[in-house]
Amino acid sequence: MPLVINDQTIDDDVIDQEFSAIKAHYESLGSISCCERDGEFRGYARDNIAFRALLTQEAQRTIPAPRTEEVSQAFDKLKEEHGGTDQFYANSGLSPEQDELIRRDLSLNLQVEALRADACKSLPEPTEAECRQFYDSNLDQFSDENEVCASHIFKSVREVEKREEIFEALCEVRQQLVDGADFTEIAKKHSDKPEEEIDLGYFKRGELMDEFEVVAFSMKTGEVSPVFCTPHGFHLAKVTGLKVGQPKLFESVRAGIESELLAQRQDARLQELVDELKKTAKIKYTEPDGGFDGHDHD
Repeated sequence: MPLVINDQTIDDDVIDQEFSAIKAHYESLGSISCCERDGEFRGYARDNIAFRALLTQEAQRTIPAPRTEEVSQAFDKLKEEHGGTDQFYANSGLSPEQDELIRRDLSLNLQVEALRADACKSLPEPTEAECRQFYDSNLDQFSDENEVCASHIFKSVREVEKREEIFEALCEVRQQLVDGADFTEIAKKHSDKPEEEIDLGYFKRGELMDEFEVVAFSMKTGEVSPVFCTPHGFHLAKVTGLKVGQPKLFESVRAGIESELLAQRQDARLQELVDELKKTAKIKYTEPDGGFDGHDHD
């Protein structure tokens, strides 16, 4: 019994699932390695679960249960979003025999959404000045993607034993380029690609191999890369142009900014509500080794 919130017991597997999702998110950002922050992430998992549990309990206490027709409409909409009834059951791993459980969950969701709406109904809409300030402070977020133009020399590595030989040969080629040799002429002589594939033209992130893009987008115009490897072989690249993404017009992104700022206010309001609920909540967490870590509010 690791986590109890007002007599509601949260199973270990629920905490483990939340922990795994949080850790995967941070790993995708490249901000952690191995298990160095597992304790911190487990704390986040418990906080997230407590947040949802307290909101749900408050919704059950203060919001009337939705009518049967409302739940049915929500169920029909859910099926439609999955592409139909059969696809819904296939995607969810559920069966028609579990419809009552699904309806109960949907009913709870509708109560929670009603609680959220009621808690946030008095929040003011973001002003134009607030939207412009957010826009000016986050121009990178509202700019077109940068584009790089590059040429490359490619050498295939079909025989593993020749890998070192090919690498050293390309290093010598690179030195010629650094000394001022014409890239296109050298590429015609040494690349395994046909002449028309030497110049890659302009490209954005996500259009070429990750390994190639990491190198290309880290270089300045006119710079020749070190020899680097992709799953296909060895490469030398030269950046020949750069298009810096231009900011989009404020009016074209204003609606999205308003939604973002309003969502931030709603999140803050819900956090205030949960913080108030915590003051009278009974929350207990028992560490796996039997120790106690948590609080008990009366």
